[in-house]
Amino acid sequence: MRTNVVGLHSIEVTDAIRAHAESKAKKLEKFNDLIQQIDLKFWKENTAKESFSVEIAVDIINHNDFLAKADGHDLYLVIDDAITKVGRQLNDHREKLKMANR
Repeated sequence: MRTNVVGLHSIEVTDAIRAHAESKAKKLEKFNDLIQQIDLKFWKENTAKESFSVEIAVDIINHNDFLAKADGHDLYLVIDDAITKVGRQLNDHREKLKMANR
């Protein structure tokens, strides 16, 4: 499983941000029989308030990518929220596959 962490629109990916994103993405390893690649993209919104957006794309075998997007003021919490959303999608997909094989 490969994890890509990318900052868009002149946001620098620091070691702390990369380590946090990769450690949270490791939570998705329980789906490792399906996952090929995880892409995390984050950027700062152009608003008066300092707001961040994170988009996660999870590439799995024999299915379209799963996408999750989250917005907020704390980048670390936004990453956690997006990981939770995509984890829920992957769990639902895995359960659907289990029920189809019965």
